[in-house]
Amino acid sequence: MKEVSSVDVAISPTEKFQEYLTTRGMRLTRERMIFVEEVFADHEHFDADTIIERVSHRKDGRSVSRSTVYRVLGLLEEAGMIRKVARQNDKDVFEHDYGYAQHDHFICEKCGELTEFSNDKIRQMVEEIAAEFGFRLSHHRLEGHGVCATCSAPPQRRHHKLDMI
Repeated sequence: MKEVSSVDVAISPTEKFQEYLTTRGMRLTRERMIFVEEVFADHEHFDADTIIERVSHRKDGRSVSRSTVYRVLGLLEEAGMIRKVARQNDKDVFEHDYGYAQHDHFICEKCGELTEFSNDKIRQMVEEIAAEFGFRLSHHRLEGHGVCATCSAPPQRRHHKLDMI
């Protein structure tokens, strides 16, 4: 397994989103631009509350309303720039789809940890199976659900004197 890497893109996420909005007869407003800049500032998984919190602490004092956050999340998802990867604590968790290589996830059912990985064998196998069915594959999504190494480790406890007998 290897780390997930970014890929070179022809235009910035903001420009890509502006193109999408134009096709829908919509404008890239100041709030939408701030939101997209914040979402694509780093490659971390996020939920709406995380972005709301980050935007509210911007040094330039520019903010985005909660309703705009939810609307723009939907638009970014429709545009294929982000996607839902999990649901944690009754919140949808998103990641970037634009500007990052195809990758898959392991999701811990205890702590919610998301582990990203890229594996050429899996990619090749999925492509071969798709070809067998005459399916033109654009991308795939694999999620492995289970328990992470931290959560499955035996509990650390002190030895009691009676245990040594």
